[in-house]
Amino acid sequence: MRLSVLDRANSLTGDSDATALRRVVAHARQAEELGFSRFLVAEHHAVPGLPGSQPGMLAAACGAATEHIRIGTAGIMLPDHQPLVVAEQIATLEALYPGRVDAGLGSSLGFTAPVRAALRQGDVADIKARYPDDLRELLGFLDGSGAVTARPRSAGAPVWLLAGFRSVLLAAELGLGVILGGPDQVGAARLYRENFRPGRIDAPQIILSANVAVADTPEAARDLLLPEAWAQAHARSTGSFGPLLPVADLPDPTAQEQRRMEQILASAIHGTPGDVDKQLRELLDAAGADELLVTGGMSDLGGRAESERLLAGMLSG
Repeated sequence: MRLSVLDRANSLTGDSDATALRRVVAHARQAEELGFSRFLVAEHHAVPGLPGSQPGMLAAACGAATEHIRIGTAGIMLPDHQPLVVAEQIATLEALYPGRVDAGLGSSLGFTAPVRAALRQGDVADIKARYPDDLRELLGFLDGSGAVTARPRSAGAPVWLLAGFRSVLLAAELGLGVILGGPDQVGAARLYRENFRPGRIDAPQIILSANVAVADTPEAARDLLLPEAWAQAHARSTGSFGPLLPVADLPDPTAQEQRRMEQILASAIHGTPGDVDKQLRELLDAAGADELLVTGGMSDLGGRAESERLLAGMLSG
């Protein structure tokens, strides 16, 4: 079983944004020491609790702080950028850290209408319709088949598509690896394999992503995920995702927020080491996946470190 880590650069109560970003770099070193396969970072714009707005730059900092773990993005949101600029970022990372870079790309738009306006994204329907062509254009810039060639030239980092049911067919058509999220990863993986055509890779490659927490007791594992679950549910009500609070300081949720929190927690994998090991292996086997990307922000940093240490103990199995 292969495991990797996604760090969304959550800030914690009392943090500066700079502290949150430096913690991501330190987390990359810890993931390398524990033997994880990859360490990936995300992209969010103008979100108070998620200061990681430039994943290419943050991945570069993680690469400089580590020696052999693969580093990259999950992902760069292509609608936020010109395809050539993204291709150049990928090529630069690969030139600096050859053989260590994974470029995960996604199609999400800005979190709010003002953010979308600030990113000059234009009409939402037009952006979504343009995404497949933008992706093909980017791949052409990377492999030299486009109108221009992205510089610096390099061997070419693997490109992964962040996908669910709606976009998995595009990854299959273009011969790209997928990082699958969402409620029916097994079904999406089956659809991807059935429609895969060789392209940038010769055979299907699947990474599943899930919020995962491990602790000595089921209750302690659940508590690790509660602050982010509360922040996500609260953001649905208010439109603002803030820094993560300690679990003891979480306000009482509204009835609607409580329902949302339970839905978020139900989609996560959490529990004791034996229970989580069993769940992970069953999920990967059912999906025919190669690897699991561990996600989930936590305000209890000691608990996160212990959870990842326990996860690392499963790698040899």
